[in-house]
Amino acid sequence: MEARLRHSTILDLARAKGGVDVTSLVTDLGVAPETIRRDLRVLVDRGVLRRVHGGAVAVESTGFETPAALRSTSQVEQKRRIAVAAASLLQGAESVYVDEGFTPQLVAEQLAQTSAELTVVTPSLTTAQALAGLSRITVLVLGGRMRGRTLATVDHWALRMLSELSIDLAFLGANGISRELGLTTPDPAVAAVKQEAVTRSRRRVLVGVHTKFGTSSFCRFATVRELEAIVTGHELSPREAARYEALGPRLIRA
Repeated sequence: MEARLRHSTILDLARAKGGVDVTSLVTDLGVAPETIRRDLRVLVDRGVLRRVHGGAVAVESTGFETPAALRSTSQVEQKRRIAVAAASLLQGAESVYVDEGFTPQLVAEQLAQTSAELTVVTPSLTTAQALAGLSRITVLVLGGRMRGRTLATVDHWALRMLSELSIDLAFLGANGISRELGLTTPDPAVAAVKQEAVTRSRRRVLVGVHTKFGTSSFCRFATVRELEAIVTGHELSPREAARYEALGPRLIRA
């Protein structure tokens, strides 16, 4: 198999599965480990993959976002730890913004187990559904165009509704976070909603798995310095965590 075809196959596999490992690729493609490592370096240099121990993960971009079904089955144990730790940061907040995405949804489910009376604002239909029926939680769903990929709303209706609110605490998700570029996401419409949520919230907490660190996507919606806290898994190294804490936010490795 020629190099160009291998690169295309590796990228397709990474995007379908969320990531690839060298051992499996050696078997699937029938080439030497050194060849696979060289192929991964090429794809990393192009910005479409990010190296991790033993392989690589797909980088989300304007042309690719991880499907919602995959997000709900990938690194779930880490995401649940993050959600528990993030929910403990409520600290008296009465109005809460919960972003689109599976990890923020898990945060909302943790909030549902507390005794707090809350008003939850969200663009996510799945998060709204998870909180429906709880008498002590008022759910405000942002209007607008629903993105089928994430079942979340965007565009000017969502922005207009957010612009009229003052929110105590926002739980935010991101497709990538880096010290240089901040919090990023592939879709400009999604970025606009997230940016408005940042503007309208007094406190901001980012929740995300360790593989999002050091990556960037198309649109920036916040800087690291705008965050009160970042909650991730203990899989992120203490050294890397310290680099982000040096920019201002508290970093919690759950």
